[in-house]
Amino acid sequence: MSTHNVGTVLIVGAGAIGTSWAADLLARGVSVVIAEPDEAVHAGARVRVTDYLGELGRDDAASTERLTFGTDLAEAASTADLVIEAGPERLAVKREIFDVLDRHTAPEVLLTTSSSGLLISRIAEGLTHPDRVLVAHPFNPPHLVPLVELVGGTHTSATALDQAEAFFGGIGKRTIRVGAEIPGHIVNRLQAALWREAYHLVDIGAATVADIDTAIAWGPGLRWSLLGPFATQHISGGGQGIRHVLEHLGPPMVEWWEDLGAPELSPALVDRICAGVDDELGLDDAPIRRRRDRALLELLSLKHAADLP
Repeated sequence: MSTHNVGTVLIVGAGAIGTSWAADLLARGVSVVIAEPDEAVHAGARVRVTDYLGELGRDDAASTERLTFGTDLAEAASTADLVIEAGPERLAVKREIFDVLDRHTAPEVLLTTSSSGLLISRIAEGLTHPDRVLVAHPFNPPHLVPLVELVGGTHTSATALDQAEAFFGGIGKRTIRVGAEIPGHIVNRLQAALWREAYHLVDIGAATVADIDTAIAWGPGLRWSLLGPFATQHISGGGQGIRHVLEHLGPPMVEWWEDLGAPELSPALVDRICAGVDDELGLDDAPIRRRRDRALLELLSLKHAADLP
């Protein structure tokens, strides 16, 4: 399945992920219908999509005119060539949505969810056509960050995964297939491991919120934005590469693992983290988000120019 076979994508949900997905697709020439039952949010969602298109340099009439909204999910589903569900991260809600999608889309239409961690087999339970249901998990904001994790379930067909890979690759995404159906997929599990230790370090007073943000953003985060953790380890190992790193630094690292924390997200710790972020960034995060998004575009250009994997 390529973009040539997909004229209209239905996005379920007009939140941050849904509107960002919409901008990405519109910028690639794909028509978008956003299904959102609360008509009161349509105007604001359209403004966000237009703003995101502006970040991509595509806020022209030709792009925005291909965006429509609907309140009736079944009606919107009947004309979709592909579906991206971006509703609340609650299993019961997603199962209700997919039940409607399964009954009102053509059987060959791919049904994808942007779920950040739910198991697709549980979402697809009881559907008539579970073979075309899969996770296509983007990263916020999808119109800027290329990665999409593809996850199949017990009944997802290889054909559906191949078609999803072709479609999302065709709109400029970098896809990876998750080889096991696990909560959190790949990246969110890696992030959760980092966050767990970060919360622990704040909890025991080893670092402030700002210290940890500085440590990552001005240290390993700079390298990770260009190469992944394994590649970074490999080129730090001299002529022997990652084998040298694992043989010589592996044993002390194992000792560190044994000392890693498992903090309880108590109200006191939550308050401390939130206060730390407020002190670091202020109460209005919109300005720094805009600066970050502009820098993301520049970083992506640098990565492409440097021919980095």
